[in-house]
Amino acid sequence: MSSKLAVLALSTFAALAIGASAQAAEFVQNGGFETTTLPISAEFGSQYPSQQVAHWTSNAYSWVYRPGDADTVGGPGIDGNVRLWGPANGSANGLTGSPTGGNYIAVDPSYRTGVIDQTITGLTTGQVYNLSFDYAGAQQLGFDGATTEGWNVSLGAETHSTAIINLANHAFSGWKHVNMSFTALSASEILRFVATGGPSSSQPPFALLDSVSLKGGVPEPAAWSLMIMGFGSIGATLRRRRTAAATA
Repeated sequence: MSSKLAVLALSTFAALAIGASAQAAEFVQNGGFETTTLPISAEFGSQYPSQQVAHWTSNAYSWVYRPGDADTVGGPGIDGNVRLWGPANGSANGLTGSPTGGNYIAVDPSYRTGVIDQTITGLTTGQVYNLSFDYAGAQQLGFDGATTEGWNVSLGAETHSTAIINLANHAFSGWKHVNMSFTALSASEILRFVATGGPSSSQPPFALLDSVSLKGGVPEPAAWSLMIMGFGSIGATLRRRRTAAATA
């Protein structure tokens, strides 16, 4: 019975450790871009201050689109209304909204290039974090030509890039899911997204972004040490009880 209890304790300890890692805290706020100043699709950020996306700042040529608006009503901006090619305006490209059904971001990387960012706090220095998000490529309505789209993503000084999308004229790439690992160098880091692509503002590409999430991906060294000590303690107890039973 003692052996069974020790094995059960070991299994429970392992399950709790795995569960704690799987249920890591979320560090990104408003990662789906659902909370905005205005209840409409529109350009947002420093260029169009009447529309803001909570917890995010932007100096890029960036839009927040509500479900169904990108190829229908579009959204106003400093240079006028912007729509994307899609089934509602003559391109059977399969344009879909957010993978989760809500808002999403669209950025022209070839015009007024800039950054979308959020300050992340509560990080543990030296810990590895997993960043996940969805991205896609599209093109602005009224323009022609093949385009490319992608994202450069940074947490603090560490930067990773998505695969580049090669998009045909008036096309939509479909949504792609990405996971990236970052190591925190301080308790507070800036999470930055910079859209990439081209060829120029005469064929406006738009890089789309949604479902941004940052969670602890690997337990910090101190946590691993505690888990290993726990496993060792249970194993030692099991060995002592077996030795005592053999000599009794």
